[in-house]
Amino acid sequence: MTTRRPTRLHALGALSALLLWTATTAHATPPPTGHGRPAAPATARPQAAPAPAPAAVLPVTHCAPGGTLRGPHGQYADIALCVTHTGATMTVTAAATCRRGTTRVRPVCHTSGTWTAHRAEGPADTPTATGTLAGRAGYPGPGTYGIEAAVHVRSDEQETELRGTAHATVTLTAPAPQATHRVDVAGTNGGRPAGLRPGTTTTLTYTVARVSDDGDGSARLGLIGEEATGIRLTTTDPRCVNPLPGRHPSTARSMYALDCALTDLQPGRPATVTIRATLGATCSTVVSRLGYWTPRGQESTDGTLTGPTVTCDHA
Repeated sequence: MTTRRPTRLHALGALSALLLWTATTAHATPPPTGHGRPAAPATARPQAAPAPAPAAVLPVTHCAPGGTLRGPHGQYADIALCVTHTGATMTVTAAATCRRGTTRVRPVCHTSGTWTAHRAEGPADTPTATGTLAGRAGYPGPGTYGIEAAVHVRSDEQETELRGTAHATVTLTAPAPQATHRVDVAGTNGGRPAGLRPGTTTTLTYTVARVSDDGDGSARLGLIGEEATGIRLTTTDPRCVNPLPGRHPSTARSMYALDCALTDLQPGRPATVTIRATLGATCSTVVSRLGYWTPRGQESTDGTLTGPTVTCDHA
């Protein structure tokens, strides 16, 4: 009768042999290279850390009491003025808490109006920024500002109808961001355009440059004249269209405006758009604005830039 060796001992022996072979191989002298020297052991290169994503510019709001508006029948509204800025733009809003007499009823109130901001250390007759309440305006940078708002307050029940002026002082601390785009305009001779003149057609060339690595090559250039004057803005540039304001099947376009979609803006590679402004018997200026956005993940930072205004010469 033959006695078989235990299977477990056989497995342990095989494992020991494998470990011995691995250890011997790991400490063996590496083979010579083509230059007769041992090859250097391979080492893992450290992986470069990914570049951090740019931090999102979060909206920051500063609020301050703006005073109280009072009506003839005991109505009054406490006003707060708030400044919210995100990057290159800011918004001024007015919030109203409405009451009547000694009652505890607080009707829902709506506010509208305009505002003006003066830098505390600047001249009082030169506003730093102006705008419409709840509308967007350029952010002028850090500093202490006096905000004056012409406010219209009304309630849904029409029990409150107040108008007046609110005043507040706010201190803004965020630095003004560096410009990312630039818009210039030139006349026929390539220099600064002369004023538009009634009864004539003027050729204007707009140059749009992206001067920052932020964002991408897309932007929209808008040119707008004064509608009531009958001005016509035209171009052969396929990137531009006159807006189509009506409902389908209307094909009527707003000839006093142009909307140009630019998609290849790069630092060092500006885009040019040439247009023709035709005036009737009445003067009109032409204003320009550039809109763009900078992605931040699935969020975005919208930006607008006020471009040059081409004036009109009545002479």
